[in-house]
Amino acid sequence: TNKMGDVKKGAKIFKVKCAQCHTPQPGGKHMQGPNLGGLFGRQSGTGAGYNYTDANKNSGITWDEGELDIYLTNPKKRIPGTKMVFAGLKKKGDRADLIAYLKEATA
Repeated sequence: TNKMGDVKKGAKIFKVKCAQCHTPQPGGKHMQGPNLGGLFGRQSGTGAGYNYTDANKNSGITWDEGELDIYLTNPKKRIPGTKMVFAGLKKKGDRADLIAYLKEATA
């Protein structure tokens, strides 16, 4: 269905758009945003040791490629009340690249 994104391009997007608030690797530290290790298959708002908003805890989302694609398009629309200060990635190709990177980096 979706063509796989480019991991190298995704790493660049992560560095520019995400790394100021998130560490990707499992066991990494929480920053302004939670560590993203083990993201795929985890329910939103359940990463250990991070103070999530009720909006994230109660969203009922389990993270996979499809959910991340929707969320990263417009986070505040998908989870109203999230404290993530990020307008979203409007280009589908950019989201595919970032998701491909996250799949590798967070595993």
